[in-house]
Amino acid sequence: MQIILSLLMQDIEPYYNWRHLYTAEEDERSPFYGREYSEFEFSNTIYNYYIHPQWDEFGSRTLYMKILMTDYDLNFTIIELIGEWNDAIENDIMTLRREVTDKLFAQGITKFILLAENVLNFHSSDDSYYENWREEVAEEGGWVAIVNMPEQSQYDFKRTRLTNYIGLIDFLQWRTHKPELVFHQIDNMMMRLLD
Repeated sequence: MQIILSLLMQDIEPYYNWRHLYTAEEDERSPFYGREYSEFEFSNTIYNYYIHPQWDEFGSRTLYMKILMTDYDLNFTIIELIGEWNDAIENDIMTLRREVTDKLFAQGITKFILLAENVLNFHSSDDSYYENWREEVAEEGGWVAIVNMPEQSQYDFKRTRLTNYIGLIDFLQWRTHKPELVFHQIDNMMMRLLD
């Protein structure tokens, strides 16, 4: 089982079919501007298993990400996550906010789509960072949506009522659409949730 998990972790790449449209390392307004990647050097790990080198480290020891698209005209970003989201021990929400989303918010991004299909576990702590994030983006007509979080990861998220601040959405076919269409679909779903 451990060998299978190890092989799977290093083979999971961030979604790459939109790279001709956007790359965070070439976006001067992105927190990851100027990053360089190796296709062969595996250095980051989750549960001591190496992950693909295209994932971005942002200060968490258990959660990694890739900004797949940011559109400054439509004020949205799509971020893919992998690993364990652990607020109880690592305070990952604080790190995510300070190192990534607050910087994007300062650039005018008010609508955040977090693709969470590869979030293996979620462990909650207090809800203040979520409440603050919700209030901040709502003032600008924005929202935060977590898309396709696995059922086992949703359990603690729902139990601690974080859905009061962040929408949990299922949108399994997102890969078959262009990023603007993904945004518009999720924007419509969030508008219905917020009504």
